[in-house]
Amino acid sequence: MKYKYILFDLDGTVSESAEGIRWSLERTLEKFGVTGVDLSDYTKYIGPPLKDTLLNLCGFTEEMCDGGYEAYKNFYAEKGKLMNKPYENIAEVLSELRKRGCKLAVCTSKLEQTAEIVIRELGLDGYFDEICGSNRDSTRKDKKDLIPYAVGKLGGTLDQSVMLGDTWYDAQGAYLCGVDFIACSYGYGEDKAMERFKPVAWANTPLDILNVL
Repeated sequence: MKYKYILFDLDGTVSESAEGIRWSLERTLEKFGVTGVDLSDYTKYIGPPLKDTLLNLCGFTEEMCDGGYEAYKNFYAEKGKLMNKPYENIAEVLSELRKRGCKLAVCTSKLEQTAEIVIRELGLDGYFDEICGSNRDSTRKDKKDLIPYAVGKLGGTLDQSVMLGDTWYDAQGAYLCGVDFIACSYGYGEDKAMERFKPVAWANTPLDILNVL
């Protein structure tokens, strides 16, 4: 195989998580008395770092963001994470990649500890060598910072690595790091937005990942 180190975005790539994310965001908006925010388009808030969503979509001020972040995290921990489910056949894909000798990491802008919990509750923790996410102080939240971090945790090199994701945030991060990108069109992102960064391949279903790799 061309790639030895394979990085997976979490939401929309490994897990079907839209319902839980939307529920948690709705509860956060209610808590802060924010109304009139349209959450019908998942592409606007699944993929970006949470702070960006609060500022750009929800109209939060910088001063509100810390409280909003904590509220969302608590709502997600309480119920939102329980609405997650793994994509069909994703466990088989991960298992086969490990058999092929690949090292696997989750690479998500989610808080790292939250990502660890989600992967464990999805029953997929045995497939990943590393779970890599953002810090509590909102650093290491962008994919351009997360990708080198994840590759380093795997003990790999960027030239032997590939990023899989479903949004332009994943695609842009891979582009900025000089890492190949495989677009997962079965997720929540927009294909046209990912096309701008010239993915090396497209996966229309999780099983397609094995074919393109």
